[in-house]
Order: sequence, then structure tokens, then C-alpha cells
Amino acid sequence: MRRKNTSTDSLKERIADALIHLMEAKPWGKITIQEITCLAEVGRVTYFRNFTSKEDVITYKILRLWDRFSQSHHLTEKSKYTLDTAEAFFIFSLDMRQLHGLIYAAGIQSALYNAFYQVMVPPAVTDPAALYRNRFLSYGLFGMLDEWIRRDYQESPQEMARIIHEKILPAVRT
Repeated sequence: MRRKNTSTDSLKERIADALIHLMEAKPWGKITIQEITCLAEVGRVTYFRNFTSKEDVITYKILRLWDRFSQSHHLTEKSKYTLDTAEAFFIFSLDMRQLHGLIYAAGIQSALYNAFYQVMVPPAVTDPAALYRNRFLSYGLFGMLDEWIRRDYQESPQEMARIIHEKILPAVRT
């Protein structure tokens, strides 16, 4: 069973890498599924078995990159919000600068938010209050990320984490 998942992950990663390669060469709206599958050397059935849209492909890639980052940085609480994960999240985001540029040029920031939300809210959460809280926090933090990207990463990841904890969170509590 694990072998099949590894194989599926490999195919999905090839699709994602092919899409990103195409994004570097042409406008988002001009990229076809046929081009993606041809470059990834997979069939259309494989694409549609795993993804519903090109945005889903980008979300998947971001999640894979986050998993690798969190493992390589030994993050034990990769989906729980703490000061350490805030800094790590902004360090990760700074590392993804080139992909962010492609995402923003394509106007698909929703793919970035969807990945961010999936990291922050584990599927097991069912309590309505927790879901509302997590959605509120994820939109707010995504808004900060969006502004930081638009400001060309002027602050350091550490400064961004400090701003959250010293300026934003106290304002929300009042």
C-alpha cells in the first residue's frame, strides 16, 4: 500500500513540476492540461484522478514543499500556530519567493491560501468554534503574507512573527 502512495505522490509531483515549468514560460490562461500531462509524461486520466484544477496542482505542490520544509527544520507542530511556526512559516515563504511570483503573476493566490488553510486546520477538527477560529486566523495570517509579498518581503521572517505577536494578536484580543 505504501508503495502505491509513493508512486501516486511521484506522479502528482511530476504534474506539479510540469505545471510550474510551463508557468515560467507562458501565461497561466494559455497552459493546457494536455501540455501539462505531456511534459509530465502522464496520461490525462492520471491528472483528473488526482486534481480537479490547475490551482489544485499548485496547492498540492505548496503542501509538499511545506512538508519537506517542516521535516528538514524538525518542526513538531507544523500545523499548530506558535511563535516558532510563525517564524518558520515566513522563512518558508521567503524561500518560495520564485513560486510566489509565478502564483501572483497568474492571479491564483487562492491556491496559496488553500494550502495555508490546509496546513493550519487539520481535517479532524469538527468543533464549530475551533473551525471559525482557525478560519479567522488563517485569513488574517494569509492577509499578512499577501501584504508581505506585495511589499517585496521588506521585513525579515523574524520581524513578521514579532509583528503578529506584538501588534496583531493583542489588537484582536481587545
